[in-house]
Amino acid sequence: MSRVQLALRVSDLDASIRFYTQLFGTEPAKRRPGYANFAVTEPPLKLVLLEGEPDRPTVMDHLGVEVATTTEVHDATARLDELGLFTQVEDDTVCCYARQDKVWVHGPGQEPWEVYTVTADSPVFGDSVLARTTDPDADDDGRPACCTPARTGGEASS
Repeated sequence: MSRVQLALRVSDLDASIRFYTQLFGTEPAKRRPGYANFAVTEPPLKLVLLEGEPDRPTVMDHLGVEVATTTEVHDATARLDELGLFTQVEDDTVCCYARQDKVWVHGPGQEPWEVYTVTADSPVFGDSVLARTTDPDADDDGRPACCTPARTGGEASS
């Protein structure tokens, strides 16, 4: 089974959790400091909420497609590479309180998309090089936008 992921950066995490619990009729599947995710059955959706700055409008953080296996991530990587899209692979990385295998690609408006599978739960937000970056777009605690890869301008595949 695969499902689309929408990751939102919200100013009031508790209010957002209450709202989306009511909207989708389900509690968060995972809740950690500054983070919550919903595994919505119908429509198939992984909704990720990331705590942002107070009193700011909600913004899209990134988009994704959650797949069931690492093989599906590798198949997506091969397909994207064949199309000549620049990809960034992150195997066995920890991001958003989960160990994941993933591939990133950016749309024409630089919107980040990931195709990923969760291989295990994690007690920490992230431990990859990207998760420890001091990127200027990072939160005050040094976390980037949910381990979103650096935007690169290349069109060739990696």
